Order: sequence, then structure tokens, then C-alpha cells
Amino acid sequence: MNVLLCPDSFKDALSAQAAASAMARGVQRAAPEAQVHLCPLADGGEGSLDALIAATGAERRQLNVQDALGRPRQAAWGWLSDQRTAFIELAEASGLQHLSADERSPLHTSTFGVGELLRAALDQGAEKALLLLGGSATNDGGAGMLQALGAQLLDQHDQPLARGGSALCRLTRLSLDSLDPRLAGLRVEAAVDVDNPLLGERGATAVFGPQKGASPEEVELLDRALGHFADVSARVLGADHRTLPGAGAAGGMGFAARAFLNASLKPGIEMIMQQANMATWLDKADLVITGEGRLDGQSLAGKTPIGVARAAQRRHKPVIVLAGSLGDGWQACFDEGVTAAFALADGPMTLAAALPRTAELLEARCESLLRLWGQRP
Repeated sequence: MNVLLCPDSFKDALSAQAAASAMARGVQRAAPEAQVHLCPLADGGEGSLDALIAATGAERRQLNVQDALGRPRQAAWGWLSDQRTAFIELAEASGLQHLSADERSPLHTSTFGVGELLRAALDQGAEKALLLLGGSATNDGGAGMLQALGAQLLDQHDQPLARGGSALCRLTRLSLDSLDPRLAGLRVEAAVDVDNPLLGERGATAVFGPQKGASPEEVELLDRALGHFADVSARVLGADHRTLPGAGAAGGMGFAARAFLNASLKPGIEMIMQQANMATWLDKADLVITGEGRLDGQSLAGKTPIGVARAAQRRHKPVIVLAGSLGDGWQACFDEGVTAAFALADGPMTLAAALPRTAELLEARCESLLRLWGQRP
């Protein structure tokens, strides 16, 4: 029997690799004869770089960049030399996880460090970049990235704008004359894990701004600022991408990637499964087990378990999802190829109590599942 284990990370508990390893221990306790393949995944957010490096054997590199608040930070990126391809995870430079709760301020946070990573990739001779969006602390529409790459964002006095989303209200002139010319030869694919547009009630700010520290008043201000940035950008570019599904990813980085880098926006899980050669592993599998911290109705927007289930469904393979919790609407996942889904908790427990036990619980659930699987007629 071939068992494919392809979880995402369990937020604040286990990386995808650690989760897959825990699952494997449980499978092998119940079915020592099983052929087990570990394929840790991600959906474009935090942890995607690790998943890509594990899948492809890319070189992990480090670069001194500025974090979301302009402080120095060591950020990792991946380099696949034989394909001249760079893997760049936004969260490495401008991630929410690098800020304490009282430092979160989308009025001022910036994607400048992401631009620094892209510049390093260009210096290396990159011909392609996979830009992994998600986990951002920012709401600047990618303006900081553009500033790092040479674009000029100027106010009414022809002075450079300060970084951060709120400054975009004062944008008077956008000049791309000094934008790094090497970008014209760079093919960019941007991995997104949401399909939100840039603006409005489903936009970057309204949906994701509060978790980045924005008050209701700041949400309104930032949405106006992004709208103004989109207006100015449309005049300069001759095209308007604000309504594009995924434009609202990572505080509007999806918008900037498409508008200024000519990126194709793809569901992150599809991109990473392609790099991991998931089609081959699914063809060989008799049983697929995936999972992440939470499974609910919003998972259908492009989260890892659903991406796995959809791909497995096309091959008529059974898929079991193990989640830290099952939230509202999770049953809709059955229509997407999920065969069964289980929460990890083995009794009443708080999140604080559950997190340290995640590996143990994953092992136990996988052992039980494989024992049950072995009893099929």
C-alpha cells in the first residue's frame, strides 16, 4: 500500500515537514509494510519557501533586508540554479510573524524588503521568480516593493513618499523611469491563497487589515489610499487591475505583481504541487492524508487540503484531512474531493493545551486511520 502524506503547516505548532513526519510515524506504527511518501506543502503563505526548497532541492540563501518596519532582518530565499529560478516568500521579509502585537501597524508597514529580495534574484541572473504571497504585515499595495526596485512615488512637492499604506493618499506622481530594467526579462508567477479583489468589502483592507492591526477608521483610510494608488497606477500603465481575483492578496501585493511585474497569479497550492511533482505521487498513492490548522468554508478559496483534494479527485483517490479544528462550513469540502475530515483533539482542550500536543495527536490519528483502513474487506 502506498500512502501519500502532504500536509501544510499547523500554525504556531508544526512546520509542514514536521507534520508530515509525525503523520508518518503513526502510519508506520499501524502499517509497517506501507510505502510512505512525505510531501510537505503550502498554499503560498508562510512556509511556502520551505516546501519549495524541500520539493526541488533549491539552494537556501540569506540576504540582509529591511523588515516591514524598516529594521534590518536576515531573510531567506531559494535559488534553483539549473532553472535560473528564484523562490521569494513575502513573509520572509515583510511577514506579520516578525512583529509583536503592538508593532502591527498597516498604516506604516512596507513591502520594501520584498523588492530587495527581487533585486538580489536579478543580480544572480534570475530569469523566473516564484513570488509567494501571504502572511504579510503590510497593506501598501506593493508600493514598498516598487520603491526598492527603483520606482518613484512622489507627493505634490515632488518628494518621495514615506513608506506604508497611509502615505499612498498623498501620491501625486508615479514614475517608472528608474524601475530596474532587468524586470522586463523576468518571468514572474505570484502564488496567492485568496481570490479577493484589491478594494471594497471583500478587498485587501476590509478582510485582512484588522488582523494586521488596523482599526475600523484605519481600514477606511487604507482602502481609500489603495483606491487612489490604483487610480494613479491605471493612468500610468493604461490598464486597471484592481478587480482581478487575487489582487487583494498580501495587502495588495497581488495587484502590484500583476500590474507592475506582469505576473501571472496562480493559486499557491497549485504552483507548489506542480514544483513537488504531486501528479506523479498522486498516481501512485492508494491513500492521501493532508491537513492544516483549521478546515472551514473559507478553505475552498485555495487552502492546501482543498487543492490536494481537487487534484486527487481527478484521479479517484481517497483523501483524508486532519485539522486542528473544523470550523463553520467545513462540510462543503466533501464536494471538493475530501473523503473524510477529522479534528485532532482527543477531548476538551484549549488551544494553548492543544498546540504542544499537535505532533502526538497527528501520530495517534494516523495510526487509528491506518488500522481502520487495514480492516477494509
